[in-house]
Amino acid sequence: MAVPCSHGETPFPDVPHLRLRASWLLSMVGPPVRDGAVLIAEDGRIAAAGKDAEVPSPAGTTRRDAPGEVLLPGLINTHTHLELTGLAGQADHDDFPTWIRQLRRVKQGRRFPEFLAAARDGVRRMLRAGVTTVADTGDSGAVLRALHEEGASGIAYQEVFGPDPARLEESLGELQDRAAEQERYRSPRVRLGVSPHAPYSVSGPLFRAVADFARRCRLPLAVHIAESQAESLLLQSGTGPFADSWRGRGIPLPSHPAHDPPAGGIGSPVEWLDWFGVLGPSTLCIHAVRLGPADIELLRIRGAAVAHCPLSNRRHGHGDAPLGALRDAGVPVGVGTDSEVSVGDLDLFAEARAARALAGLDAAAAIGLMTREAARAIGFPAALGMLAPGAWGDVIAVTVSSPAGVQDVAEAVLEAGHAAVVETWIGGRPALGRP
Repeated sequence: MAVPCSHGETPFPDVPHLRLRASWLLSMVGPPVRDGAVLIAEDGRIAAAGKDAEVPSPAGTTRRDAPGEVLLPGLINTHTHLELTGLAGQADHDDFPTWIRQLRRVKQGRRFPEFLAAARDGVRRMLRAGVTTVADTGDSGAVLRALHEEGASGIAYQEVFGPDPARLEESLGELQDRAAEQERYRSPRVRLGVSPHAPYSVSGPLFRAVADFARRCRLPLAVHIAESQAESLLLQSGTGPFADSWRGRGIPLPSHPAHDPPAGGIGSPVEWLDWFGVLGPSTLCIHAVRLGPADIELLRIRGAAVAHCPLSNRRHGHGDAPLGALRDAGVPVGVGTDSEVSVGDLDLFAEARAARALAGLDAAAAIGLMTREAARAIGFPAALGMLAPGAWGDVIAVTVSSPAGVQDVAEAVLEAGHAAVVETWIGGRPALGRP
């Protein structure tokens, strides 16, 4: 099957002009605006946003007024596994490598129609919670199709596994075939990426081959990295449960690509990825908990981004990622929920509140981690995560207690949470109507 290096995209379907007005506008490009409005043009992009009196209202425009609500950009979940929707509690061991094996067995019991039904359900749940864009990883191929069918937005990273370098060509061929099969579902709003899963499930040579494939075909890349102590032990000393598993399967342990590791061993997981050419401006590093100053600087230099999942990190006992240091270094960071198997309820607001507490952020900065900063992290800095001319018309309306003033709007939205989302639009199209 052909490698999907083509980039033909269908135009975004036209919709009527839509003008939304609410008590507050939280655009993420300036302070909150009292009595604000957004005009979304026929191409699905924002034509104007600001004070109601300053936003045009062309003839034939559909209008919606929402007193008592706040308009803000559609939320971006930078890490999901929506094909696992409905599997909460199916893998529950406290030991992470054992949990991984449990999850693998659960997934082996599912067939594609079940993955597709789960992905569709997951996308709908995201929309109801105000999430209009997801960066999802999975190996079934169901999520890209579900995003396409449900009219949502996002990147679906096709996962590839293969710790044994002797099976590199087989693993790479399977990835290319899976990616080619999904070509029909790509569009300006639904994009395909690739994900060499993690250092404990992918060999160094396969990492290099997938990174080369991604660059050649201009596909974004996502990887679970620096997540657990077991992963670090595997790479740095060839010990621990992942190393024991590899030995038991006759798989050679990871090595430096030049077979001449620097003094002190192979190095950190982030350094190891960089040796195989994985890090770059289109790379999303998922979790990234176990980082030192040199790792953070390397991410900054390479232009890579981080998907921060604080509740999942804690659930698996990995600890807290150095969110403050990442932000101080200018590394793009967005928050993600991970899967239902890890955290149960996929509550992006709860992730943002946890990140706020971890890094000492104000409410606006916390919301930024699921809007404007998240858009930077997944490679859409000018198209998503803000209500400004030229961005996609992805908007949500949230009911809040009446803020006393401008300084209280972000706080009210963050505390209201996903239960307060009453309507969602993607490119000016209703994605969630009032009950």
